[in-house]
Amino acid sequence: MKPDQQRLEQQLQGLHLHAIAEQYAALALDAARDSWTHIDYLARLLDAESVRRDQASLQRRIDAARFPTLKTLEQFQWSWPKKINRTQIQNLFRLGFVESRTNVILMGGVGLGKTHLASALGHAACTAGHSVRFITAVEIINTLTAAQIAHRLAIELKKLLRPSVLVIDELGYLPIDKTGADLLFQVISQRYERGSIILTTNQPYKAWAKVFNDDATLASAVLDRLLHHAETIVIEGKSYRMKDQIEPVP
Repeated sequence: MKPDQQRLEQQLQGLHLHAIAEQYAALALDAARDSWTHIDYLARLLDAESVRRDQASLQRRIDAARFPTLKTLEQFQWSWPKKINRTQIQNLFRLGFVESRTNVILMGGVGLGKTHLASALGHAACTAGHSVRFITAVEIINTLTAAQIAHRLAIELKKLLRPSVLVIDELGYLPIDKTGADLLFQVISQRYERGSIILTTNQPYKAWAKVFNDDATLASAVLDRLLHHAETIVIEGKSYRMKDQIEPVP
């Protein structure tokens, strides 16, 4: 490698222009062969760098979201649920709810794809440039309970308030004590009109008092903030994970 080329590559690496460092030589050959102008050559280099940075930024957002698995709307099995409003769900993927800081509640029994759709919505939000955090309701409670004991509650709460979209999965699957109910209320209350929540639950709203430690007042306060600006998606049917047992192959 010539000294000038070595110096150029060192400068490109020092400026973190990694895509340009990788592609400038090959693109220079293309430019000579196809008689590109200097502006065309520079534009191709900058396009390559921009694409690389966009991809790296997207990957950082996906990593920060902590999805259990990556899901997309295209992977969803529409034919399985007995009842599902496909048009309503597809419209959510336009992500208007993120811009308006409103909420989405996916309600239905186990194994109907609520978590899949919530993850896919979160992934779509990441792709569109929004920050996302995926977490179960129990994980929120455990994390904040430990933080409260360690006098770090404000710090951990801030982590849940910061993302544009907070996905809360599996509310209602396990009992919540009074401390947990109060902490979960703080998250929902403080995100009110500040950022979107995507929430999955297997419990109808009328059963939420039981979910929140038989505290009807607290449950009403949660629902008041959650549903003031929200869209509810009800999914009905049998568990897809039990598909083979429900409908055995002859």
